Amino acid sequence: MWYLYIIFGFLSGVVGAMGMGGGTLLIPLLTIFSDVSQVLAQGYNLIAFLPMSLIAILIHMKNKLIEPKYLWLLIPSGVVFAVVGSILANLIKGGVLKVLFGIFLIVLSIFQFVKIFKK
Repeated sequence: MWYLYIIFGFLSGVVGAMGMGGGTLLIPLLTIFSDVSQVLAQGYNLIAFLPMSLIAILIHMKNKLIEPKYLWLLIPSGVVFAVVGSILANLIKGGVLKVLFGIFLIVLSIFQFVKIFKK
């Protein structure tokens, strides 16, 4: 079973490094194939996100793929709402959280399909 964690880490790292959010892949993989609870999977994702995002940020900055102009808006608002989201996630039961995350992924997929077909 340990090898699944290596595969899941690899896949979420690749997707996360592309800027698509490795957690959108890591959380479903952990909950579906590893019998990990939704809340625990989200915790694992947050811990795994830290080193993955740091490396991705450094590489994207080196390649001049990050526009620093709006970071002063994104970073503080992201931190504030990460705190709010963490508090809410602890108040919501795991099953409800799983459904809400599934709805989020469905809506995200719809937006991506619409965007592709508009071009």
